[in-house]
Amino acid sequence: MNNIVLSPPKFGFIVVTRAALAAGIGLLVSRRWSESQSSRVGKTLVAVGAIATIPAAMFLAKGRAKH
Repeated sequence: MNNIVLSPPKFGFIVVTRAALAAGIGLLVSRRWSESQSSRVGKTLVAVGAIATIPAAMFLAKGRAKH
């Protein structure tokens, strides 16, 4: 079993960015809002989640190296 050591703020950052990515994808495939609203918000959330993947991956790599 691999253990990863992360501080609570780093763990929270990873959780929130993954949630933003998932919410963005959900908005892009849903039809609850108007097409322009869901498209704009969905694309923004996907972009934020994707861009935040880089620091999140660095946190995980550093957390793995500590153990």
